[in-house]
Amino acid sequence: MTPLDLVLTPKGVRFRGRLYPCSIGKGAISANKREGDGATPLGTHRIVGMLYRADRIAQPNPWARAIGPQDLWSDSPEDPKYNTLVRAPHPHSHEALRRADPLYDLIIMTDWNWPVATPYRGSAIFIHQWRRPGYPTEGCIAFRRDHLHQIASKLTPSTRLIVR
Repeated sequence: MTPLDLVLTPKGVRFRGRLYPCSIGKGAISANKREGDGATPLGTHRIVGMLYRADRIAQPNPWARAIGPQDLWSDSPEDPKYNTLVRAPHPHSHEALRRADPLYDLIIMTDWNWPVATPYRGSAIFIHQWRRPGYPTEGCIAFRRDHLHQIASKLTPSTRLIVR
């Protein structure tokens, strides 16, 4: 563990000497993550990418990639492209990354069950904006908007998310 790691604690996420309040999955923390359980998976997860709405916010980090209207995330365990970024139209179950609400204006991607996904082990554990304080996610970690942007601007390719 280093100061560059995002470390989930009972009081929030510790990162670079600060503690940021956050929300986790409605299924709590699990060592046996499954698709649809709402749990945040236990473990050490690498940060593997960052996506953002260029029509709403400035590029938060030089390696962030803009989300387009056709960008989706496959969440169907039967899909050969399960737990990857796909483009519309897509015949399998998926989640739109370009949403009407601000939750996915900025997405930090982790390597949970990626790049080679095991079906039913759970898709996309993102770090994104919360709906409101204390409101649980479907397994992701969520922050207040300004905190998410502060974190995103300071991430490095070696940053990890540590969930204990």
